[in-house]
Amino acid sequence: MSGHSKWATTKHKKAAIDAKRGKLFAKLVKNIEVAARTGGGDPDGNPTLFDAIQKAKKNSVPGDNVERARRRGAGEEAGGADWETIMYEGYGPNGVAMLIECLTDNRNRAAMEVRTAMTRGGGNLADPGSVAYLFTRKGEIILDKGDLEEDDVLMAVLDAGAEEVNDLGDRFEVICEPTDLVQVRTALQAAGIDYDSAESAFRASVEVTVDAEGAGKIFRLIDALEDSDDVQNVYSNVDVPDDVLASLES
Repeated sequence: MSGHSKWATTKHKKAAIDAKRGKLFAKLVKNIEVAARTGGGDPDGNPTLFDAIQKAKKNSVPGDNVERARRRGAGEEAGGADWETIMYEGYGPNGVAMLIECLTDNRNRAAMEVRTAMTRGGGNLADPGSVAYLFTRKGEIILDKGDLEEDDVLMAVLDAGAEEVNDLGDRFEVICEPTDLVQVRTALQAAGIDYDSAESAFRASVEVTVDAEGAGKIFRLIDALEDSDDVQNVYSNVDVPDDVLASLES
């Protein structure tokens, strides 16, 4: 397992442990609305919308909610908000680098909530560019293992531009350039392989290993940040060893 996949493993296990279903639904619905507004309301002609809907359905968001969000974003129904994306950079406990991606209709509220969570959680915000250089945007596709072997996935995506396939325990993670994301997930579909999500994400080039105490602090800070309706994603360069993660789960 590559070093890059360790945070992915931690993130997905953590999500299974403490998923806040209502918050998650709201954020997935917001993604659909923004994707429809940006690229049009037809999922067949808007890959970002297609994948936003796919992820929402895989997370059991009701179909009515999905369709209303699509219609609001496409201008077919009133009530859509004027969302904007803002990226905050900072450091958490133990010098862990963090990128905090917000999707908000109120810039001042988002800034206040992020700053408050960071301060209370033992972190601090940093100047733009001081943390971002530690991360690279990549395409990330997550799929359940089921009866699949790693070679099955690799053979399906290799010629489509995939860079690596990581074993996350009960899932596989396929990494590619963001520009190859549609091509890679289309190759999975052509091979009859279902996937849970396909989206752009930030991956750290250098990781910081923490002990149980440090991991606990980082997780609490991430929880506090994700508790904000304005925060869509939190990316980190924390590396939590398997034994530490096991101790936290127990």
